[in-house]
Amino acid sequence: MKSVKLGRWRVRLPNHPAIRIALGVLLVVAGFLGFLPILGFWMVPLGLVVLSVDVPAVRRLRRRAEVKIGRWRQARSKRKAEAS
Repeated sequence: MKSVKLGRWRVRLPNHPAIRIALGVLLVVAGFLGFLPILGFWMVPLGLVVLSVDVPAVRRLRRRAEVKIGRWRQARSKRKAEAS
């Protein structure tokens, strides 16, 4: 079973790659309709995370973002520790 980790949570995804890709594309497309009720812009990053399981280019972008966020969090916690 394929899964992605979102923060502290691990989300299981369908086994078949075609279903995962279709789900990711659907979330991204629906996210661009974020001005409508229920649909929201939050669906775009979620769709990209789902697509990153099967699409190498999206996987690289996700990994770069994870590294940048990790470095930012480390620097922030270091600054807080120095301020105390």
